[in-house]
Amino acid sequence: MCLWVFILNSTSASDITNIKPEPATQYAVFPWIMGFLKPHKLKVVAAITFLFIGSFAWLSLGQGVKMMVDEGFVADNAERLNEIVLFILGITAISGTAVFCRFYLMTWLGERVIADIRLKVYNHLLNLSPAFFAEQRTGEVISRFTADSTLLQSVVGSSLSMAFRSSVTVTGALVMMAITSLKLTGLVLLAVPLVFVPVILLGKKVREYSRKSQDKVGDLGANIDETLHEIHTVQAYGHEQQDRNVFNQQVEAVMSVAQTRILYRSILISSVMFLSIAAIAVVLWVGAQDVMLQNITAGELSAFMFYAVMAAGSVATISEVFSEIQRASGAAERLIELVNTPIDIPEVKAPKSLPAAINGSLSLESLRFAYPSSNEDVIKGINLEIKAGERVALVGESGAGKSTLFELLLRFYQPKSGKVLLDGVDVAEVTLQQLREQYALVPQESVIFATNVFENVRYGRADATKEEVINACITAKAHEFIQELSDGYDTYLGERGVKLSGGQKQRIAIARAILADRPILLLDEATSALDAVSEVKVKQGLDNLMQGRTTLIIAHRLATVINADRIIVLEKGQVVAIGSHQELMQSSETYKEFASLQLLTDTSI
Repeated sequence: MCLWVFILNSTSASDITNIKPEPATQYAVFPWIMGFLKPHKLKVVAAITFLFIGSFAWLSLGQGVKMMVDEGFVADNAERLNEIVLFILGITAISGTAVFCRFYLMTWLGERVIADIRLKVYNHLLNLSPAFFAEQRTGEVISRFTADSTLLQSVVGSSLSMAFRSSVTVTGALVMMAITSLKLTGLVLLAVPLVFVPVILLGKKVREYSRKSQDKVGDLGANIDETLHEIHTVQAYGHEQQDRNVFNQQVEAVMSVAQTRILYRSILISSVMFLSIAAIAVVLWVGAQDVMLQNITAGELSAFMFYAVMAAGSVATISEVFSEIQRASGAAERLIELVNTPIDIPEVKAPKSLPAAINGSLSLESLRFAYPSSNEDVIKGINLEIKAGERVALVGESGAGKSTLFELLLRFYQPKSGKVLLDGVDVAEVTLQQLREQYALVPQESVIFATNVFENVRYGRADATKEEVINACITAKAHEFIQELSDGYDTYLGERGVKLSGGQKQRIAIARAILADRPILLLDEATSALDAVSEVKVKQGLDNLMQGRTTLIIAHRLATVINADRIIVLEKGQVVAIGSHQELMQSSETYKEFASLQLLTDTSI
């Protein structure tokens, strides 16, 4: 077990505060993996037990070789030779059974550990705020989640077992060699430090370049993910050749780092094998001299060489596996970084509860916010009261802070200062789950998941019946086109809803919000992608939905703002005017200019 600690925990743990730390940063990988093995202690113990049984069985074959030479061949005793052969076959059967059990258990543990790691990483990723994903490329995260965990799986399920088995075999072989001949064993031990010199020196290089290789592969995956997801834009602008050039450069970068890693690994393996075989050859020569001088028997020398070859083979295995373990260690570090990425919107230790019946009143008190990547405030001390059941339209130029307000209401980000109150309760003091259960969001870019219509609509209410889903779609004026799809509500919509038009996607998103039946609606221009006929129909559904609910609407059309109880005009993160359309046309130059240029309507209305 000490070999595992040496290989996997060669450096102390470091504080992890960023998803992309300095390349030299390393983490205590072995204790981390052991944490996942802890719940399966019985299987770990059983695997180690069978590993010892198998190793000891193979080691006992050396005594069979000794007896075969001295008591069979040299003594010319055919009957004894038969007995020894049966003994060897029996040992082989025991060893084969132990190998089967060890291999099954270790492979199972490898699969189980990686499954648990993937669950832990995925659960943690779901707790990270949009701020994290705004800074990181999704393809890079996916690469860590898939490629790195797959590499780690092969090592935990196979390579670590081989390393541990080989270390046990080396130890046992050295003990049996010492029992057979202390002199020859002493000569072998003199060569051991020479064998481990390349392991120690070159192993660090293998680990360093393995980590770099995994990072380059992550960049490659991020580029593929982005290009293929936006294939329409790539092909529409004839950008294929430029993307091929970029991809080619990234592939060559991966190859360049891999070439260096392979070079160090090849030197490591060949050095260990050369030094091991050279040491055996020298020891064999000395042993042959002792046989001729009758200091040891031919059987003892045969047994000694059997153990020496077994030890050398095990050392060679360790050197090969060592580089794989170093690669996996780098992969594990990347996974640890994900798991240890700080959650920037932490849950409250002693959360308050919202009222049993939510009215939907909202209060913004001196609210101020800047995105993590910028020091400039995009929300600048907003104070605002929104009554329960009120329809409020937010208008302003792009960058005025409208969508940012939605994100703050949902606590996707933490404000620099100020409060958001829901029915008089500070939202920072309630659980995220309870808070977000009060909102139904319809974004401007409708989100459709790669599943069927039915599952897409009931995404916000998993227990909804098919009848309820259909009723929601009827209200959203989506039922008619859904019936015309190949499999109706069971139609698979493809990745990001590629089988639907923009207007159809938006009606599915509206049906999702209708079905969720939550007290506060956040509509980010929910009808912007609809044609005139569909827009009228959906507005009817939305009007029914908004009855008795607090509704905030990011508006770009006059038809949207005209029906609002109040219009809030935002400019550069500040509220500059509040009122009805007619009032603001008379009192606010900012709103009047906005109405003229962006609401695309007659300003005399």
